[in-house]
Amino acid sequence: MAAPAVAEAGVPAEAAESAEAVELSRTLSRLLPGLEADSKPGRRRALEALRRALEEAGPAADPAAFQGPWARLLLPRLLRCLADPAEGCRALAPARRPPPEACEELRLALVQLLGLAVGLGGSALAPHLDDAVRVLCCTLLDPFAAVRRESCQCAAALARATPDHFHMQSESLIGPLMQTISHQHWKVRVAAIEATGTVIQFGNGKSVDDVLSHFAQRLFDDVPQVRQAVTSVVGGWLLELRDRYSFFHKLIPLLLSSFEDEMPGVRELATSLWEKVGLQWQRENEDDLKDKLDFASPPPAHYPLHESRPVLGCRELVSRNLSKVLPALCRDISDWVVATRVKAAQLLPVLLLHAEDHVTQHLEVVLRTLLQACADEEAAVVNSCTRSAKLIGTFVSPEVFLRLMLATLKKSPSPSSLLVLASTIQGCPREALQPHVKVIATELAQPRVCQASENDLYLEHLLLCVQALISVCREDCGGCGLQLLLVLVTVTAASGATGLGDKAGEAVAALAAVESVSGSQDLYRKHMGPLLERLTASHGDWTVHSPELTQFNVVVSQSGPALGEALQHVVPTLRTCLQPARDPQMRLKLFSLLSKLLLRAKDTMDSQGQFHSYLETVTKDILVPNLQWHAGRTAAAIRTAAVSCLWALTSSEVLSAKQIQDVQETLMPHILTTLEEDSQMTRLISCRIINIFLKTSDDVLDPDKFIKIYPELLKRLDDVSNDVRIAAASTLITWLKCIKGANGKSYYQSSIQYLYKELLVYLDDPETAVQDAVLEVLKEGSALFPDILVRETEAALHKHRSAAYCEQLLQHLQAVPATH
Repeated sequence: MAAPAVAEAGVPAEAAESAEAVELSRTLSRLLPGLEADSKPGRRRALEALRRALEEAGPAADPAAFQGPWARLLLPRLLRCLADPAEGCRALAPARRPPPEACEELRLALVQLLGLAVGLGGSALAPHLDDAVRVLCCTLLDPFAAVRRESCQCAAALARATPDHFHMQSESLIGPLMQTISHQHWKVRVAAIEATGTVIQFGNGKSVDDVLSHFAQRLFDDVPQVRQAVTSVVGGWLLELRDRYSFFHKLIPLLLSSFEDEMPGVRELATSLWEKVGLQWQRENEDDLKDKLDFASPPPAHYPLHESRPVLGCRELVSRNLSKVLPALCRDISDWVVATRVKAAQLLPVLLLHAEDHVTQHLEVVLRTLLQACADEEAAVVNSCTRSAKLIGTFVSPEVFLRLMLATLKKSPSPSSLLVLASTIQGCPREALQPHVKVIATELAQPRVCQASENDLYLEHLLLCVQALISVCREDCGGCGLQLLLVLVTVTAASGATGLGDKAGEAVAALAAVESVSGSQDLYRKHMGPLLERLTASHGDWTVHSPELTQFNVVVSQSGPALGEALQHVVPTLRTCLQPARDPQMRLKLFSLLSKLLLRAKDTMDSQGQFHSYLETVTKDILVPNLQWHAGRTAAAIRTAAVSCLWALTSSEVLSAKQIQDVQETLMPHILTTLEEDSQMTRLISCRIINIFLKTSDDVLDPDKFIKIYPELLKRLDDVSNDVRIAAASTLITWLKCIKGANGKSYYQSSIQYLYKELLVYLDDPETAVQDAVLEVLKEGSALFPDILVRETEAALHKHRSAAYCEQLLQHLQAVPATH
């Protein structure tokens, strides 16, 4: 009964149609004539009735039953209704029409209708594919975000509905989709990415090249859902795209880039998809991989901790495509955009972890890239590149990478080359590196490397190389301890007041531990001779700017008691470098060093009790030339430094009385002249040195020389510095104590009388401390010629001298026995 009814409507019955399709066709035949009514209310009532009929039949009906009646009966008439002059009718039969609909909601409804049409029509929509694609090309660029999102979903549905024909039209959608992929709404971007994945999956695979750059850009998207969508689509292509083998080298970097995503969900998705890709490829190429599958190689013994080894298929995919991926990756690592450099640098260690020892054939390119990238200002780039360098150390033979690295280091040492070397050492197994330890240490100790720069970053990376060798090779460093210690000394010397000095000290302690000595000072003792020989080989040409001078300073300062065993190197070096003709600034630096050493002489230069053998050299060849007067401030500063050095020597308690007397015999005339120096410090120290000389002289001084001392001290009582005046008074007391015996006193009587008279003058000094000091001098000298002192004191009272001090002195003299 249904077939004649359909025939009456002018539509021939199809024998293959189901009972549901026939029933739907009969219903449509009854309602469709109303769409041609002349009155607007009539057309509207027909559309509403048609919508109700479809809604009632839709949920329970088989979707396949709709395709024939929809394509033959309903779609042509609905398309004519899209241009109905009544807005109400257009709203009930929505579809895009020229000119574009002004109402956003209507445009959205039109696209939704198209999506419904695609869902209902399925493959039967193939004859209208060209029209649908043209509509989507417009709606994908609609200003309304919801329309764009719906259009993306509709495009994907269209691709799935017409798989046999879609490839002829798919390329038309790529342009609009790529314009939508950067939309400001993240949901639109996600929809565009997913739609692109489906369009290319069911369309023309060549479009992959057109979308790769856009997908790569979306990996930098701030919204994790967008990055996750890219990961999902690329992973799907690698699994299901018909031409995927042709695009492996382009798609693999995109998927592996998500391994370093900041969101755990994206990383887990990428890892899961990549493993599926590897396993699928492994199954597809099982014959080719038969030997590797049957005789699987174990992971390297030094495989990175906290890293799981990828399956064979994943490793093979990367190894076979690495030569195609690396050139572009190396370019991106040096890109001017920071984010691009960071992303590319993060991808490199992921590739190396898969490639393992296959990276050897690309090593030169990779190392050149790392050398450039490790100089990047962005810390994230440098961190990723150091990870890559460690993986090179893990998977590549040291003989291979050291040949390239050391050649670069010889040609142009730089912070980046040292950082790459240190990182490769950190990743290398100890047993593999052991034969090369001495070669590395010797190269690092070369002046062209360890003294190439005083830049903090360079020194930090140089120190890192030593630390890496010690931590990896441990006791194997015993054969090159001297070279490593020299590098550490160089770092300490060049680092100045920065924190690198402390780190270098820690490295010295670590080196001492692996060399089985108790501490850094014992380590210096072990290598002291050869170390100083190397440092002082050029001491004849040193200036204040010579790095060897600073290194020498470090060694003798930090070696402690070991210094006493190397005086045969230290003293001749000081003697040569402290001659008046040498660089004045260098001499000042060395005198400062020598003073510090002599203040702790028992723990440094005289730790072995052998300093006395070099005492004459120090006094005659070092101090005497530098105590001689020369014009100029620099010369005066050097004399002050020499006087300070002598004070350290005489007050260090390492010299016997006889040795001090020998020093006095040589230096007393020079010290008397330094009492006239402009420097208050020099005058003060000179007074103290003379005091020590006099205390140890007993009666060995020649009277003619001895009598020349007190006038110089007497002059210092007029010094501008009270400290110098008091020190001079104290030294005069010591001078008076040196006069013993009647014969001696008679020889000095006239000088003592003169001294009494001059000293009494200072009892009127405005400074109480000076008055007290002078009074003590007079009391000390009163025992020599008390009668003369009484007369001079009484005369001073008549001249209105300070009565209180004169009376104290007279009371003191009453208790002193008179001279005979």
